[in-house]
Amino acid sequence: MAKVKNPFIVTGKIEPEYFCDRVNESAKLIKTITNGNNLVIISPRRMGKTGLIQFCYDKPEIAEEYYTFFIDILHTSSLREFTYMLGKSIYDTLLPKSKKMSTLFIQTIKSLNGKFGFDPMTGMPIFNLELGNIEHPEYTLDEIFHYLANADKPCIVAIDEFQQIAKYPEKNIEALLRTHIQKLRNCNFIFAGSERHMMQEMFSSSARPFYKSADIMELKAIVPEIYIPFIQGHFEKRNKYISQENVEKVYRLFKGHTYFIQRTFNEAFADTQESYECTIDIIDSAIDNMINSNDTIFREILSNIPEKQKALLYAIAKDGEAENITSADFIKRHSLLSASSIQSATKKLLEKDYITCINKVYSVTDKLFAMWISRIFQ
Repeated sequence: MAKVKNPFIVTGKIEPEYFCDRVNESAKLIKTITNGNNLVIISPRRMGKTGLIQFCYDKPEIAEEYYTFFIDILHTSSLREFTYMLGKSIYDTLLPKSKKMSTLFIQTIKSLNGKFGFDPMTGMPIFNLELGNIEHPEYTLDEIFHYLANADKPCIVAIDEFQQIAKYPEKNIEALLRTHIQKLRNCNFIFAGSERHMMQEMFSSSARPFYKSADIMELKAIVPEIYIPFIQGHFEKRNKYISQENVEKVYRLFKGHTYFIQRTFNEAFADTQESYECTIDIIDSAIDNMINSNDTIFREILSNIPEKQKALLYAIAKDGEAENITSADFIKRHSLLSASSIQSATKKLLEKDYITCINKVYSVTDKLFAMWISRIFQ
């Protein structure tokens, strides 16, 4: 008997059958890119940016006409690392698709000439470089963009957590990348980012190199009218049942954040026997397990946050969504020090992406982290 596949996918590629909605967003992405423009996608982490991009990459109008690349630069901290990640993504993507283009890549990147290895089994070249091999990242980056400019098909490059480049120690990285990108005629870019204030500043400020260089799309939560029937439907297709009320509770709890909802129902689905109902006890157990599994990570995060910032973080987590955080009422209710100390702490927490501000309403960025704080420090 075939094993029932869990329809609530949280890692890897999401097949169209298990991809919920995003009809308008995917249509806008495809239209923008295929019309030769660049696109900025802004949303909180784990709202589905990566899934949306990969979903669109698989559409025939893109998959058959373009070379598509995706790099996540969240954990990079220098231009050298960025260059390495970009080069590796391009080479690893093209190797199985085009021997001609993978060979041309090696020939074009002369600054790394002689440093590519070969697979002993197949004899094919492999990208086994290390960061130290990139001695002059600006020169290597120039070669990579020159390669993209001469590709035999148009290219799409998606860079996730793009705001990270503003944190590199090297100066003028934004200007350097903008100079290269604006010269390319057969390559378009998707700049995705989760630190809302930084991404908006990068693309909306006239003082920044990327000012008005791309269309901007904010990726918001999938509306409950679509998401709730999607979840119920996948339970029912596999002869299981879940009430609308229980799905709504999870949706509200995580404010529609895709990853946490999917993660909850991934475990709850697995714990629900065929022909039975997924009860609130099963759901609560799944959420408890998710919170407990992150306990060590969350404690480590807190240990690196200064006391004044931590006090404000606790206050925002307790309120869920906090307004007027410098008001006398907010300060008194949460026993905070002063409006000036709150302003300073707010700036730091926003920079570190521990909190998010949308329309002057503050919340903890990671909803699971917020729940953990509320449980531990209630």
